[in-house]
Amino acid sequence: MKPAGTKPIRKLRCAVYTRKSTEEGLEMEFNSLDAQRESCEAYVASQKAEGWVLVPTHYDDGGFSGGTLERPGLRRLLADIETGLVDVVVVYKIDRLSRSLMDFSKLVEVFDRNDVTFVSITQSFNTTTSMGRLTLNILLSFAQFEREVIGERVRDKVAASRRKGIWMGGPVPFGYRCADRKLLVVEEEAATVRMIFERFIRIGSATLLVKELAEEGITRRGKKLDKGGLYKLLANPLYIGKAVHKGVAYDGEHQPIIDQALWDKVRSITEVSPRVRANRTRVQTPALLKGLIFAPGGRAMTPSHTRKKGRLYRYYVTTSIIKEGPEACPIGRVPAAQVENAVIDQLRSLLRTPEMVARTWKSVRAEGQDMTEREIATNLGQLDPLWDELFPAEQARIVQLLVERVDISPQGINISLRTDGLAQLAGELKPAKGRRAAA
Repeated sequence: MKPAGTKPIRKLRCAVYTRKSTEEGLEMEFNSLDAQRESCEAYVASQKAEGWVLVPTHYDDGGFSGGTLERPGLRRLLADIETGLVDVVVVYKIDRLSRSLMDFSKLVEVFDRNDVTFVSITQSFNTTTSMGRLTLNILLSFAQFEREVIGERVRDKVAASRRKGIWMGGPVPFGYRCADRKLLVVEEEAATVRMIFERFIRIGSATLLVKELAEEGITRRGKKLDKGGLYKLLANPLYIGKAVHKGVAYDGEHQPIIDQALWDKVRSITEVSPRVRANRTRVQTPALLKGLIFAPGGRAMTPSHTRKKGRLYRYYVTTSIIKEGPEACPIGRVPAAQVENAVIDQLRSLLRTPEMVARTWKSVRAEGQDMTEREIATNLGQLDPLWDELFPAEQARIVQLLVERVDISPQGINISLRTDGLAQLAGELKPAKGRRAAA
């Protein structure tokens, strides 16, 4: 029987938390986490007379920094504290729980709110007293200082290694493999990288190139390339043998996959936005409707331009006006951009109509090509969303391919299409796999 007047000893459930910053050595049978836990369990056993009992759950974080609270073992521990399953948190040293003074203050708030005591078995203090809290803050300040010094050393080491062109880890770029902390070329992948760079120069459109690569089943280690991934690949200076650190490129130890000339050609294209590339002034390329546009009476119209206050104005002018004066034709001059946009809008609309699809299908059949009416509708429908991505020269080629003539009158614009051009375009837009199968 218990002596009269004595109170029963309250059981205190003790949770042991362990942490190691790196994964090195964790594969060993007895590692740092095991050593921490063994010491903590022995301390809990020594306090059995005080009612301390060990919580069997393991709260371990191997390979996690003490500079953040986003650790799975710690999150489980905090969740169990909030649900009232823990009375005492036991650690080997304070910095195992946190190396950040701000983070630790957050943890202390959680402990106080749930009447949980914190114990470091190698640093004796009590968090329930003001002196204990002062001691804790001093120790944490040194822990945070140590973490920051270590971080500076690591950053300095990475910077120095980058300046020497040494690979410092991270996701291995497509085209390479990592061996002994060095990048080695994977020739099969490197050939794909070179092909992508060369085709981008030829096509000039990320949208079209991504579409072609997907149709041909070309992937990056099993994953399809999207536009973002393509631009990232094209902008990676590692492929010309460079190691980049904070925006500065250094000569790398690894072998380049592409040469400087190919890199420079791609950069000259990607440095201009797709929208600007598609809408550059057409003075650099043949006029979109050159040789195709006619005024009333069948009078040919020719491209012309003038400059006012440094600004360029383009027109299509009737040839008879040039020779005979403005009275020779009711339409002497039309703004080039206005009429070109009107023709393009009509052309894009016509390609979606059932009548145009049927007309194209007849032409395709007459030429002996193997395409269904549905395939033709799908192929022609691809042009509309891709139009703005095309270079002006490619837009001009397609207009010349499809349009037989454009007649301008006071009542509007009439477009005559070339049926053989429609059939040719449908064949060009046919998916690559389909073209190979047909061949």
